Amino acid sequence: MARKPRLDAPGALHHIIARGIDRQRIFTGHADCKDFLRRVAEVAHDLKPQIYAWALMPTHFHLLLRTGNAGLSTVMRRLMTGYAVGFNLRHTRSGHLFQNRYKSLLCQDEPYLLELTRYIHLNPVRAGLLSSLDQLDVHPWCGHAVLMGKATHAWQNLDAILSRFGPSLRVGRRAYREFLEEGLSRNQPTADLHRGIGRESGEWSRVLSRQRRSENAASDSRVLGSDDFVESVVAEAERLEKESLRLIRGRPTVDLLCGSLALGHGLEPDEVTSGAKRRKVITARKDVVFIAMKKLGYGGAEIARHLGVSASCINRIAAGSELSPVGKKILDLLKP
Repeated sequence: MARKPRLDAPGALHHIIARGIDRQRIFTGHADCKDFLRRVAEVAHDLKPQIYAWALMPTHFHLLLRTGNAGLSTVMRRLMTGYAVGFNLRHTRSGHLFQNRYKSLLCQDEPYLLELTRYIHLNPVRAGLLSSLDQLDVHPWCGHAVLMGKATHAWQNLDAILSRFGPSLRVGRRAYREFLEEGLSRNQPTADLHRGIGRESGEWSRVLSRQRRSENAASDSRVLGSDDFVESVVAEAERLEKESLRLIRGRPTVDLLCGSLALGHGLEPDEVTSGAKRRKVITARKDVVFIAMKKLGYGGAEIARHLGVSASCINRIAAGSELSPVGKKILDLLKP
């Protein structure tokens, strides 16, 4: 059975798990962990995801993040590809480092933001890497130490978590740590949450239970949330997918798109691909990237060849671009 496409939208909350291929180690020492966190910092600065929780384990990592204008695939591709290349160079190896697909779960904020934060940050203790919360408080490869004020990473969003526990850092930290203590005192993590985010046993237990009872309830293994939340997310994803398919069936070439946008902006076609720095040219180029990548499904490398820039430049443009009024008119003309 074909895998369903990932669900994403600006502002969506995601829990990410990425594992080493054949469950091999992806972090073998401090140098690897430091390099990964350096790349997280770069991605956070350039693509603006909000990162709430994270944990680096020997064979995998967890991230809890909210996407910005850059989609989840853009964020993860840049992070994982860059880290894999660096890892292979450091360890004189070749080939794939990660499994082909990272796991992603789109989550409803309430109550899962805090539950997922606790689940992720307790991973080193539950896995036996650390023996106590006291050790976790100062563990450098987990976001818990940042929330406790024992480590500093400017890219981790403390306020979004600690402000839910109290009006000040001191009060919030104390209540947050008590929250983790309460979670650790359980024999197992919350069953539904654990099965949902790990998905090691397939569909969530509650989804399976509903199916066995033949209830007419919403379910989707890519989403963690209430029935109404699941239904709204899936419906929006289907709407966007249908819109994209309509455009792709009769999609213009990138060259034709460049020409149309050049005309709309009062430019010559070769100006859009010339690398000129005039404001109007830059705006037209951003429109090309936005429509070609986000609406017509062209890859960054293909767009880069037409515009005469690097693929990384295309990704940067796509992350921060919005359509100009001219771009919106051109996009409307493309719709049947």
